[in-house]
Amino acid sequence: MAVLWVLLGGMLGAPLRFGATRLTAKFWKHKFPLGTFWINVVGSFCLGALYGAQAGETAWLLVGTGVLGAFTTFSTFGVEAAGLFEQKTPLLALLYLLGSSFCGLLGAALGQAWYTGG
Repeated sequence: MAVLWVLLGGMLGAPLRFGATRLTAKFWKHKFPLGTFWINVVGSFCLGALYGAQAGETAWLLVGTGVLGAFTTFSTFGVEAAGLFEQKTPLLALLYLLGSSFCGLLGAALGQAWYTGG
């Protein structure tokens, strides 16, 4: 049953990421990969809130692993960062790497604090 929950969540998270990335690309024409950046920060916030809610196993499988696992993307983040280095924009690449890491951690902490009231 666990695989079914992950599958159902992933079926929602993947198209959400696809749509959010496409929508961002319509309005953002800069080299900085804003779509992946904000998707990962929002996903971190939501996962932090799920953690703060002390969600049960089914919620973790469906929402945490399924929806948010498919919505957020570490692999795309890595490829985009490498691409920025390859395009000879090392400062932008470092901003993306450090900014994504910091804002992702901050998002997770704020999500947890928001849910727990702390």
